[in-house]
Amino acid sequence: MSRRGPKHFAKLAFVLADTDEPAETDMSRFRDRILAAGPGDELLALWRRKLTGWDFEQSPTWSATAPRTPERRAEIYDKLAFGVDLRKALDAAVPVHKEPGPVTISREFQSWYTREQAANRSFYWTSYERLLRRKGWSDAAVSGLDEAAHAVVERLADPTRDDSYGARGLVVGYVQSGKTANFTGVTAKAIDAGYRLVIVLGGTLNLLRGQTQRRLDMELIGQENILGAADPNDPDALVGIDYQDDEDWPAKFVSFGARPSVLGAFDIERLTSRDRDYMTLDRGISALEFEKPDRTRPLYDPANLHTARARVMVVKKNKSVLEKLVKDLKKIGPILGEIPTLIIDDESDQASVNTTDPKKWEDGKVTRTAINGQISKLLKLLPRAQYVGYTATPFANVFIDPGDEEDLFPRDFLISLPRPTGYMGVQDFHDLDPVDDSEGEAEKKHVRGIYDSTGDRLQEALDAFVLTGALKLYREGHGVPSDPFRHHTMLVHESVRMAEHAALALRINTMWHNAAYTGPEGHTRLASLFDKDFHAHADGSLPTPATYADLKPYVSEARRLINQGGSPVMVINGESERDYAQPDLDFDRTPKVWKILVGGTKLSRGFTVEGLTITYYRRTTQQADTLMQMGRWFGFRRGYRDLVRLYIGREEALGRGRTAKTVDLYEAFEAICRDEELFRAELARYAPLVDGRPQVTPAQIPPLVAQHLPWVKPSARNKMFNAELVEVRSPGVWEEPTAYPEEPDALRHNTECWVPILGALSPAPVSLCVDGSPQYDARVGTVSHQDLLTVLCDLRWSTPEQFSPHLEFLLDAGREPGMIDDWFVIAPMQASRSEARILGHGPFSLARRKRRRGSLFGAIRDPKHVAAAMRLAGAPNLTGNATVEQNVRPRRGALVLYPVVESEPRIVSDGSVDPRDLVMAFAFVAPPSTAQGERPLVRFRAIDSTRAEAAIIDRDDKRS
Repeated sequence: MSRRGPKHFAKLAFVLADTDEPAETDMSRFRDRILAAGPGDELLALWRRKLTGWDFEQSPTWSATAPRTPERRAEIYDKLAFGVDLRKALDAAVPVHKEPGPVTISREFQSWYTREQAANRSFYWTSYERLLRRKGWSDAAVSGLDEAAHAVVERLADPTRDDSYGARGLVVGYVQSGKTANFTGVTAKAIDAGYRLVIVLGGTLNLLRGQTQRRLDMELIGQENILGAADPNDPDALVGIDYQDDEDWPAKFVSFGARPSVLGAFDIERLTSRDRDYMTLDRGISALEFEKPDRTRPLYDPANLHTARARVMVVKKNKSVLEKLVKDLKKIGPILGEIPTLIIDDESDQASVNTTDPKKWEDGKVTRTAINGQISKLLKLLPRAQYVGYTATPFANVFIDPGDEEDLFPRDFLISLPRPTGYMGVQDFHDLDPVDDSEGEAEKKHVRGIYDSTGDRLQEALDAFVLTGALKLYREGHGVPSDPFRHHTMLVHESVRMAEHAALALRINTMWHNAAYTGPEGHTRLASLFDKDFHAHADGSLPTPATYADLKPYVSEARRLINQGGSPVMVINGESERDYAQPDLDFDRTPKVWKILVGGTKLSRGFTVEGLTITYYRRTTQQADTLMQMGRWFGFRRGYRDLVRLYIGREEALGRGRTAKTVDLYEAFEAICRDEELFRAELARYAPLVDGRPQVTPAQIPPLVAQHLPWVKPSARNKMFNAELVEVRSPGVWEEPTAYPEEPDALRHNTECWVPILGALSPAPVSLCVDGSPQYDARVGTVSHQDLLTVLCDLRWSTPEQFSPHLEFLLDAGREPGMIDDWFVIAPMQASRSEARILGHGPFSLARRKRRRGSLFGAIRDPKHVAAAMRLAGAPNLTGNATVEQNVRPRRGALVLYPVVESEPRIVSDGSVDPRDLVMAFAFVAPPSTAQGERPLVRFRAIDSTRAEAAIIDRDDKRS
C-alpha cells in the first residue's frame, strides 16, 4: 500500500493476517471499524493520509485519471475492491479535495525521480513531513506540498547522470504564502535523492538570511546535525553552539533520535549558522572534500554519492559575501564538476536579475549587475548546479533575456503554486468582479481609506489596533488556541526616508499618549468603532463579545502589552546592517511582540511581520513588483482574519508641478493583482499536455504574457521574441479584450463598424436569467458568423497583438464547416446606467470603466451577465429561463456588447452619444463545437526555427 498505488485490500489483509479467518470476515470488521470511527481514530487518520496522497498524486504509473477528482477516488476504491458502504463512509470522512494543485509549464524532461525512488530514499523528507503534521498541517496541505516539491525535483537533472546539466526553473507563489515551506520540502527531497551541496540565497539583509537559516535548521537540518559530535547534556560542549538562547530550542527543532549517519542515512554539515553568514570555508578546501568509498569513481556515482554528507549554506545576496564564496570555490578545482548542487534563490526577482541596459553593452560582451554576475560565476564553477528561483512577482524573471546563456531565465520549468487554504490574499482585499464602482464585500470587510470626512484616519487605525488586540485576548480567554495571538503588530508605511520615519513615530507616540484609552473619551471612541466595524464584520464561528462592555476588561491589558518598554512604536530602518539588529523585533526569540512598526525597505520584502493585523499604508511607487511585495497584509491569519484592516491611500497626488498625477494605491494594487491572477489563469489553461507534449514551454511564456501586458517588451531594441503567438483557441471560455484605442477617430471608426450588429438587435429588451444568477434585461439579436467576422476584422486596437490571436481562432472557425453558425448578441440594459442612442440605434445603457494598465482597461464585464452568455454558447451545466433556453443552439456563440464611456460623454442632436467618446467593448464565448478534439489551445510560430528553444533572438530579418 505504498506510493506504488492501491492494491486489493482484502487479499493483502488476508496475507498479512496472523489468523486463518476468511478475508470477508476481516473486511467486515474493517468496514464496521471505519463506520464507527470518531474524528481522532488512528485507523481513520491513516486512511485519510493514504487516500489524500493517492488523490493528489500527479501522473502516477498506476492511474490514468486526473488527480483531485471523483474519478481518481473511484479508481482507488476499485483497485482496493471496496464495497458501496465502505466507500460512502470514507467519502464522508475524507472528502475529495477538489482545490487546484500546482500548475507546471515545462520542457520535456528525462524522467528519473520516480515515486518508488523517492520512497526508497526519503530520510529527510519523511522527517520534514512528520514535523509538518505535528505543526497541525492537514493531510491535504502535506500532500499538496509533497506533490509540488516532487514536481520541482523531478525536473532537476539526475544527480547520478554521467554528463553534467544544470536545469533552470522558477517557482511562483503568493506574497507571504509559505514559499519557504516549499523550498524546504524541495531541499529535503533533493538531498535525499543525491544533491550534496545546497546553496540558499536568502535575501539581501542579515535579518532575512538569519530567518531562513533558522527555519532550515529547525525544520530540516535538526538538532543532531547542529550539535555534531557535541554532547547535548554537557553544558561546556554546547558553548558556541547555535540557539542556546532560543526559547524554541530544543523542543521545536526536529530530532532524529541519533546522528542520521548512525541511523543508516547521511549527515548534513552546515557551512553557515544563524548568526554567521558565509565568511570562508571552515578548514579551507577540506570543507568540500567528500568521502568516497570508491576513489576510482566520481562523487556522483551512486557507490559514492549516497553515503556522502550533504553541505548546506544560507548566503546573503551581497556582493562581497558571494565574492568570497566564488573565490573559495575556485581553489577547490576539478571536484566541483562532480558535486550535484542545488541553488535556491529566495525572492529571485530581487537583486538576482541582470538589470543593466543591453543597449550599453559592448559588442559581444554582457555587462552584469553585481549580484547577477556572482550568481553567474557560481553556475559556471558548478556545472552540475540546478538553479531554482522563488518569487511572488515573476514578471522580472520571465522576461530575463534568454539569449544570455549565462543568465537565470527559467528555461526548463515554471511552477505556479496554488493559493493555500487559510491564506488571505488578493480576493480578500479586492472585489475583482464588481458589479459597478460601488464598494464590494471584500472592501467592506477589510479596506479603509486614509481619509474620511473628518480628515486623516491614523487615530482610528491606532484605535483599531488596540481593539483587535483586546479581541485576540478575549478569544484566547474563550478557548481559541493562543499560538496565533503570540504577536500582535501594526505596520505604518509612508516613506523610505528615515527622517520621515522619525517624525511619523513621534506623531504616533503623541497620538497614543493623548488617546485616553483608560478614560471615558477613549472608551467611547473604541465602543463606537467596535459597534460600526468589528462587531458588524465579525466571524460568527469565533468568540466575539456581543457588546463593547464585554470587551472592555481586555482593553487595558492590550494597551499594556503594546506599551511595554514605554513606547508603542518601533522604527525599523537603517543605512547599515547594524541598524537592523533589533532584538525586540526578533519574532523567533522574543516571547511577545505587540508593537506599531514604522519603516521602509526592511518591511517591504521578504521579512515576515508576524501577527500583522492593522496596516496604515501610504507609500507610493510606480514599480509593480515593488508595490506588490509591499503587501505585507497578505498571509495567514488563523483565528483573527476577520479583524484584519487595511488603511490605504485613495486618490493621492504623486509628483509635483505639471508632471503630477493622481494615484489610487488601492486601485494600483488591484491592477497588479489582476495581472497576477490572469497570468496564473493562463498558465493553468495551457498546462495540460496534448498528445503527451506541452502546449506551452517556458520559452513561449514571454509573448503569451505580453498579450495582456503590452508594456513588457524584450530587453533591447535589437532583440525580439522568437515565439510569436499566432492563435489562442477558447471554446466555452469567456474572453474579454481590453486593448481598445484612445484616439477619437479610432473610437468613431470602431463605433461605425458595429452599426450592422446594432441594427440586428431587438427594439424591446427581453429578460435573461440563469439559475443562481440575477435576472437582467437586454436588447438581443442573432447575426451570422461571417457578419460578425466582418466587424471584428475591421476594428482598430491600441495593441493589435492582444486580440489578433483570438481573431485567428474565430477566422479558423469560419473556414472549417460545422464549427460555428451564428452568434447571439446581448446588449445589457441596466436601470442604474445612463442611456443614449448610438448612431441612431437604441437607446443603450452606457457602462463606465477605467483604463488601468496604460491603454488597457481593467475588467469590462458585469459578473451577472456571464452565466447567461455561457449557457447561450452551450455550457451544459447551466439552466436558463425560457428566453435563454429557446436560443441555445449546438453551433452558436454568445457575444456581449458593452458601450463604455470613460467620462461624461458628449451627446449630439438626435440624442446619440458622440462616437468619439464611446468605446465599443465586447466579450465573447465561442461554442464547444470549436474545440477540435485534442488540438492545442495555443499556436506559436518560431521566427527563427533553427533556434526554437530560444525565447528572444537578435532582430534581423527573421520574418522574411
